[in-house]
Amino acid sequence: RFGLLGRGTVAMLVNWYGHACFRLEGSGVSVITDPYTPELAGLLPVREQADAVVTSSALDAAHSNAAMIAGSPRVLNALDAVAAPVAIADGVIVEAVAAMEGVDRPDDPKANALYRFELDGVSVCHMGDVGRRLSREQLAPLRGRVDVLLALAGGCLTIALPDLDDAIAEIGPRVVIPMHYWTPSLRYEVGTVEEFLARRPSDPVVRHAGATMEITRDTLPSVLTVHVLAPSCEPQAARSRVDQ
Repeated sequence: RFGLLGRGTVAMLVNWYGHACFRLEGSGVSVITDPYTPELAGLLPVREQADAVVTSSALDAAHSNAAMIAGSPRVLNALDAVAAPVAIADGVIVEAVAAMEGVDRPDDPKANALYRFELDGVSVCHMGDVGRRLSREQLAPLRGRVDVLLALAGGCLTIALPDLDDAIAEIGPRVVIPMHYWTPSLRYEVGTVEEFLARRPSDPVVRHAGATMEITRDTLPSVLTVHVLAPSCEPQAARSRVDQ
């Protein structure tokens, strides 16, 4: 189910289900990130299978519901990849950076983790559930090594937007896909994507009508570009209320 661009070029597919949950497919492997708990999040269940599931924490039901994913995926708590990289499939290796979450667990540096992996030569970093400004030591393994950043854009429960701006500048991604922000049925206290975008007036912004986009190494933009996706697991009734 890879996307095809041009003369049979294989593209990595990115699908945003909602909150911090994505499905990325490339290199013959599908990976689902940070699956939520539907009845708590207010989102529909994820129905697709995947070869692997990566969670940023085993403690947070909003980011760790691997049981929702059908089949028999390899499940990795990203914290287990902090000490050393972990292979989740042939040629797909997860690296992770331990990070704090929010005020509920301020003294546990391993409450969650950012994590990075590559598919079809495109490097992706998922920001997990980071709730504190990232230090130079935390940013060092990511600096210049991330093409696509799945960014915590809702503030409130996660990293403050000014601190996120600094992290993006340090990491240097080519594509930023906002996540973890307000959508009509989401039950968590988070800000809107517009608040994030308002801070970045010079960045090109592509607003997608759907939840999916394709990326290849050759089509990565030369300047940082923000791609705003529509969550595929947002209940249709909630979407309709916003569209009216």
